[in-house]
Amino acid sequence: MTNTGAIVSKVWSFADVLRDDGVGYGDYLEQLTYLLFLKMADEYSKPPYDRKLPIPEKYNWESLVSKKGAELESHYTELLRELSKASGILGQIFTKSQNKIQDPAKLYRIIGMIDKENWSMMGADLKGKIYEGLLEKNAEDVKSGAGQYFTPRVLIMAMVKCIHPEPEKTICDPACGTGGFFLASYDFISNPENYSLDKEQKEFLKDKTFSGNEIVASARRMCLMNMFLHNIGEIDGESYISSVDSLISDPGDRYDYVLTNPPFGKKSSMTFTNEEGKQEKEDLVYNRQDFWATTSNKQLNFLQHIHTLLKSDGRATVVLPDNVLFEGGAGETVRKNILETTDLHTVLRLPTGIFYKQGVKANVLFFDNKPASKDPWTKEVWIYDFRTNVHFTLKKNPMKFEDLKDFISCYNPENRHVRTETWSEDNPNGRWRKFSYGEIVSRDKTNLDIFWVKDESLADLDNLPDPDILANEIIENVEAGLESFREIVETINGG
Repeated sequence: MTNTGAIVSKVWSFADVLRDDGVGYGDYLEQLTYLLFLKMADEYSKPPYDRKLPIPEKYNWESLVSKKGAELESHYTELLRELSKASGILGQIFTKSQNKIQDPAKLYRIIGMIDKENWSMMGADLKGKIYEGLLEKNAEDVKSGAGQYFTPRVLIMAMVKCIHPEPEKTICDPACGTGGFFLASYDFISNPENYSLDKEQKEFLKDKTFSGNEIVASARRMCLMNMFLHNIGEIDGESYISSVDSLISDPGDRYDYVLTNPPFGKKSSMTFTNEEGKQEKEDLVYNRQDFWATTSNKQLNFLQHIHTLLKSDGRATVVLPDNVLFEGGAGETVRKNILETTDLHTVLRLPTGIFYKQGVKANVLFFDNKPASKDPWTKEVWIYDFRTNVHFTLKKNPMKFEDLKDFISCYNPENRHVRTETWSEDNPNGRWRKFSYGEIVSRDKTNLDIFWVKDESLADLDNLPDPDILANEIIENVEAGLESFREIVETINGG
C-alpha cells in the first residue's frame, strides 16, 4: 500500500469539507462506516476471496458507484433502510442508519475516494489507525457528547499491560463503547514480543475471544466496524456485541477477563410519558439475585455485574468514579463484598483532565475473582496516587503512555505478588503504598478513597501550575460539584 499518510489526510480532509455543511465528525464517521463496509464486502466477494456475502446485488457497492445526483441520494437512502433489516453483523452495522450527507455531489466524492483504494489489501494497522483517529476526533467534538464513549487509549494500554491477557482466554466489556479495550487486548496478545501464536490461537483470537454490550446504536456500529477493520470477526458472521442493557440480567456466560469503563453518570434512569402527557424520569433499580445491594447507582451496579461475569478465577480491571470508593449504604455493602469475595489488590487514582467528559474524578480498580471462602480474599490493597500534584489537559498537555510507566513498573505485571512500596516514613510523598485489609475495614464506611501525598499547590504558592492547567482543574472541580448537586436535587424531587 503506497503513501499511507496521503490516505489518512484524504479521509480527514473530507471531514472538514462536510463540517462546513453542518455534518459533524460523528455523522461523517457513520457514513464512512457504511460506505467502507460495503466497499470491503465488495472486495471480499471477488477473487482471491470469492466469498458469498449476505448483501443483495441491488444494494451492493457497484450499485452506488454507478449513480450520481438525486438518483444516488435516493438509492443510498433506500440502501441504508433495507440493509438495516439484515441479520448478523450486517444488520448491526446498518441499525437505525440514515443519510446525513444531503449534498449528492459530496456523497459522490466520498464514494469515489473510498472506491480508489483496495481496503482489504491494506494492513489492519493502517485501517485501524485511520478509523481510531476519526473516533478520537469525534470524541473531541464536545457538543456531540461522543467523548463519554471514548476512554483515553494510553490508559487502556496501561490497564491491558498490567492485566496481561493470555491467548485462548475470553475477554468481555459490558459497556464497550467503540471497542478500545478489545483492540488494545488484541494488539497485546497478537504482539510477537508477548506471545508466539499458533494457528488455533490466532483463530481463537479472531473469532472467540471478545464479547460485549453496547446499548447506543451509533457506538455499537463504530465498535463493530473498528474491530472488523482490525481483522476481528467475520463480515458475514454473527455479532459478538449485544445491544441489550447488560445490567438487566445475568447473561449466564462467564469470562476470564473483564476490562471496562462503564458510562459516567451516577444514576440509571429511564424516561417515560405520564398520564398528563408529560415526560418523567424514573430511577432504574435492578433487582437481581446475584447482586449484593439494590441501588439506582449505575456504577455500583456495574461493579456487581462485573463480579458476576467473571469465572471463579477471572480477573477484572475497571474505571470507576470516586463515589464508588466512599459512598455509604449500598456502596459500603458492595465494597465489603468485593473485598471479601475477590482479591482487590490494586487501585490507581487517576488525575483530572484526561477524560473528554469534564468533572470526572476516577480510579482504576484491579481485582481477581476467587472461589467461596469463609475468610476474606483481599489481604492488602495497593494504592497508587497518580492524582495529587499531577496536571494534564486534553489539548496542551495530554497524558502519554510514558506518564503511566512508573505505575506499571510498581504494579509489576510479571509477578504482582512481588512489590515494593515507594512510600515510607522517610519518603511521605511516595505514590505507591499498601494498606492491610484490617486497616481498610476499620475506616468509616470501609472508605477506599485514600490519599496521603501532600498537595504542593497548597504549600507552595510560588510554584503553581500554568494558568490554563489551573483553569481546567477549577472547571473539573466545579463540574464535579454541579453533578453532585444535580443528583441531590433529583433525589429531593423524587428522581
